[in-house]
Amino acid sequence: MKNIEVCAAIIINNKKEILVVERGYGEFKDWWEFPGGKIEKNETKEECIKREIKEEMSADIDPFYFLGTVEHDYPNFHLIMHCFLAKFISNNFNLNEHEDKKFVKVEDLEKVDFLPADVKVIPLIYKYFSNQQE
Repeated sequence: MKNIEVCAAIIINNKKEILVVERGYGEFKDWWEFPGGKIEKNETKEECIKREIKEEMSADIDPFYFLGTVEHDYPNFHLIMHCFLAKFISNNFNLNEHEDKKFVKVEDLEKVDFLPADVKVIPLIYKYFSNQQE
């Protein structure tokens, strides 16, 4: 089975909500996911996630915390997804590749119709926020 290695941005806004986007193309069209994409040759994970968000949203981000890596076997490939908590550097962004977007409260993430690999990121997010008690 082919391995695909990607990076995903778990982008947080000032209200501690997470950005999720709806795929607008391909086999997984209409499913929700965290934005990101494939790592290119000789590219670091941080470079990848910054480039992908620039391409997908015309925005700059600060990937300030490595959340962890999840893996999932899809029917035709094995996905390795490196996840970063991030913030937008500016408030302006576009959806260049996705159909829709929404900011979701952390406690409501389980209600989103995520792709299977993205579902595996939710416990990492919960763990991070449970350790961030003010």
